[in-house]
This record gives sequence, C-alpha cells and structure tokens, in this order.
Amino acid sequence: MSVAVRARPGAGRTRVGGRYEGPHGPALIVAVGAPAVDGKATEAVRRALAEALGVRAGAVALKLGATSRDKVFTVDGDVGAEVAALRDGAPGRAVGSGGAPGGAGGEARGGASGGVA
Repeated sequence: MSVAVRARPGAGRTRVGGRYEGPHGPALIVAVGAPAVDGKATEAVRRALAEALGVRAGAVALKLGATSRDKVFTVDGDVGAEVAALRDGAPGRAVGSGGAPGGAGGEARGGASGGVA
C-alpha cells in the first residue's frame, strides 16, 4: 500500500498524526526531531511511520520524495485503517522511546501487572 506523508523535520518530539492536503493527495503528517540533512529526516520518518502502523521498519520503503517534505512510502501489509485513523482521526500521537502506547515507553497492556515496581 502507498502512504502519502508530509514530513516535519526538526520537531521537538516525534509525532504521527494529522492531515495535510499535499501534492500526492491527503497526507499523514509525521514530525521528527532529525534535521533535513543527508536523508536523516527521511529515515526518521520511515521508522516513525513503521512504529505508528505497527509494522517492522523493513516493511516501509520510500517510493517518492527523497529530498522533499512531501513523500510517498510503500508499506507491506494491510494498514489502510491505521493510516486513515492517524490521518483523519484524533490529533497526532507521540511515538518512540518514552512515549506512545504500545511503543518503547513500557506502558502495561491489559490487566494487572502482577507485581510491585
């Protein structure tokens, strides 16, 4: 599946969510802290997109826009509902260490943790 993305490099934190009417159609906004230098922001966007969609980083590949803020990525798998929810639903959510539910932030899932921290 192809996913149009509007990259926002140099952000204070990594966030995925929101809609941007870009040249490739409605795009998912991905803000990353990486600078727009030597492909660093594009790589950070690719990884953030993979994490937000719940797929491995290798399942996301850049198709168009290596030097543009408007990019198109291909994503292996059926992630259309996830993309639509992030793009058209609630405001963006933080991803990455220390943040997102289900991410590396260590949030407990379902039920009691069964121990004392």
